[in-house]
Amino acid sequence: MVDSTLPLLLRGYTWLPERRRRSGGAPVRTRLLGKKAIALHGPAAVRFFYDEKHIHRRGALPQPVIDTLFGSGAVHTLDGEAHRTRKALFTGLLTTPSGVQELARLVHEELERASVRWARCESVVLFDELARVLTSAVHSWAGVPLTDDDRARTARDLVAMVDGFATVGPRHLTARRARGRLEARLADLVEAARGSGAPAAGGADDPTVFEAITAHREADGSLLPPHTAAVELLNVLRPTVAITWFGVFAAHALHRRPELRERLAAEAGPEFAWAFAQEVRRFYPFAPFVGGLAAERLEWAGRTIAPGTLVLLDLFGLDHDPDLWPEPRRFDPSRFLSGEVPADALVPQGGGPPDGHRCPGEDITVAILATVARFLAQLPYQVAEQDLRISLRRVPTAPRSGFVIRDVTGAAPAPA
Repeated sequence: MVDSTLPLLLRGYTWLPERRRRSGGAPVRTRLLGKKAIALHGPAAVRFFYDEKHIHRRGALPQPVIDTLFGSGAVHTLDGEAHRTRKALFTGLLTTPSGVQELARLVHEELERASVRWARCESVVLFDELARVLTSAVHSWAGVPLTDDDRARTARDLVAMVDGFATVGPRHLTARRARGRLEARLADLVEAARGSGAPAAGGADDPTVFEAITAHREADGSLLPPHTAAVELLNVLRPTVAITWFGVFAAHALHRRPELRERLAAEAGPEFAWAFAQEVRRFYPFAPFVGGLAAERLEWAGRTIAPGTLVLLDLFGLDHDPDLWPEPRRFDPSRFLSGEVPADALVPQGGGPPDGHRCPGEDITVAILATVARFLAQLPYQVAEQDLRISLRRVPTAPRSGFVIRDVTGAAPAPA
């Protein structure tokens, strides 16, 4: 069986859908990094994949991905009780409606401040600006100290960690160095906080993310080592700043569909902004797939999967499956105006049940993305002449130019 690592690196998001088409829709068998692999597709595959009796995460993630995106010892690498205990920490921090609303409010405030500065510039690269906005907002919300001098460098490092996880060469090396700097700074902050005795009791009625992670105890009652605490802090900060990609995709959609920009700017309620955000997540590419290891001998679609086989779940292909999404290549927020989201069909950040492996940051992603999209729809600006192509061979991808805007003439109004 031929190893597909190089074709994956060369073809990016299209690699797995192309292989699936060639297989006639059957599960794709291949090798990645020398390991036997099988790729699954469809809503039933989502439920199968996220059953902990079927798939384990420990040992599944390639070390280069751990070294850049998630970090050594992260919740993403755990299974069983260890995973559930650590996951409960994130669920409690990231899914409360008040916490989500507060972070979205802070993002809007940072956007207002940034837009005043944009109005004084001939042009700005929206990708870079949104990264700084989200970096400032999430640090404030999470209670992680961040000086003005550190803001731009921290934003670049958080972006670099995401940008370099699925590649080799300079981008990957930049991502590793960025993670090293951030882990060292955050571990020092954790040690300093513990040394001061501030989080020792862990009894605050409404602890910040920083306080909760610093005081968190594992299933065996032990505190997280400072490095692991730093890793998990980054697993709040980094995915929030990764919404930069979706924010720029929202701007891209508003530019391509000006009638949607007018509607989004005019709508008084949150329903259309929410639907618009969900369609951005469906339509634009983010993660091509996720992977785990077969926990035991499994059967899927008449195929036997040996224990230890790398099992891939096709995310990009599922979000663009014409059997699930009529006219999948058309950007159409009305798909979500009913307020319902098919949990096993919309999986840009992974799938699974809310109490399982499903990303606890989804509510935050949608809330922030809706905030950014509505702000941009209401903000007067022009789109500069530039290359707005989005390569499906680059993971993660974005418009090549970073989306340059000019002639910003005023701040958007406050959210409804």
